[in-house]
Amino acid sequence: MNFNILTLGCKVNQYESQAMREDMIRHGFSPSKSPETADITIINTCTVTSVSDAKNRKLISRVRRANPNGIIVLTGCMPQAFPEEAKNFKNCDIVLGNARRSELVPAIEKYIAEKKPFVSITEHEGKYEIFESMAVSSFDEHTRAFVKIEDGCNRFCSYCIIPYARGRVRSKPLCDLKSELEVISARGYREVVLVGINLSAYGQGEDFCLADAVECACSVHGIERVRLGSIEPEQMDAELISRLAAQPKLCPQFHLSLQSGCDNTLKAMNRHYNSDEYMEIVNNLRAAFDNPSLTTDVMVGFAGESEDDFRTSMEFVERVGFAKVHVFPYSQRKGTAAADAPNQVSPAEKDKRAALMGELVEKSRQRFLTSQVELTEEVLFERLKNGALEGYTKNYTPVRVASENTELCGKIYRVKLTKAHKDYCEGVID
Repeated sequence: MNFNILTLGCKVNQYESQAMREDMIRHGFSPSKSPETADITIINTCTVTSVSDAKNRKLISRVRRANPNGIIVLTGCMPQAFPEEAKNFKNCDIVLGNARRSELVPAIEKYIAEKKPFVSITEHEGKYEIFESMAVSSFDEHTRAFVKIEDGCNRFCSYCIIPYARGRVRSKPLCDLKSELEVISARGYREVVLVGINLSAYGQGEDFCLADAVECACSVHGIERVRLGSIEPEQMDAELISRLAAQPKLCPQFHLSLQSGCDNTLKAMNRHYNSDEYMEIVNNLRAAFDNPSLTTDVMVGFAGESEDDFRTSMEFVERVGFAKVHVFPYSQRKGTAAADAPNQVSPAEKDKRAALMGELVEKSRQRFLTSQVELTEEVLFERLKNGALEGYTKNYTPVRVASENTELCGKIYRVKLTKAHKDYCEGVID
């Protein structure tokens, strides 16, 4: 039988989908190029917002219409967070959570043998849960490989459902990480991205930390670049930053989650830092790394956010000068404290604030790209598109070089950046 996996959400989900794909192949299943022709379609869901759930349900319905006789497996964060909501499982034959990825193949084999739909969602085990062993050997046609090193979150931000969907913090042992990276390196990957649900909490409760994971990754022969996925400001102290900066292979690109530049809003969100502490981390990173880029997420229209709060957040974002910002309006999430908070901001006002913040951060983006012009940077080329090689510098500046040479894809070359455009820098191979 053949199968197809559809993935929604974050890089952790993408990693887990790849791990499931390799597990299915090991058990004799063959990959299919599309859900329309697949005997089995596995839908790996995201549930970070109510909009995500709507996308999940729409995708399930679309797959069922296109392939009425196929087996649909629903897994991921949505069923784990809301196991009681039967409407989420409509049109699905097998429903699993995300606590035990090892249950996937046995569940499919059970369904094939019995032809009876079933729901099996294993609860997370709280502080006693250990990191589930899984590994990947490749990442399909990607130039870089994502490697999950941490799962779960203990922070319980007032707007976030993820601690309920993902459980408490747990971390991949360093020996397992090194073994996985050695296999990935042997498959020709030169860049890896370490990802997690709360990456900066890696090693929490253990005798290691995020710097140990980075040092481990950088020690693997053949791996030339190591990146970090999205990180929370917690535990990003000066000592940790100093250890990170000592690793030449670590790319100086940091997606440091902000959410708001206003202390009133950060407190209401139950974030574990204030704007001064965040700025201190920014300054430490810029002092420790050569030509770093800082990117972030900013939420607007959070419950109770006043006009003054919004202006304060705007001023802070402008003062930091991010290389890129993902701006999004707050969405009430069932099951979180903020969903029932008073003084909810109207949808129209949220859209207005998102537009204003978007204009601000676009100017910041252009300033950053312009600042890269005339620099000569190493670029890992990923693809050839419309007569140009596309790739990224170590600080994740997107670069295009006029060329038709596909042999350069997957390789690193020095490129002089000659011109800044809206979304990238133009360059020539040095």
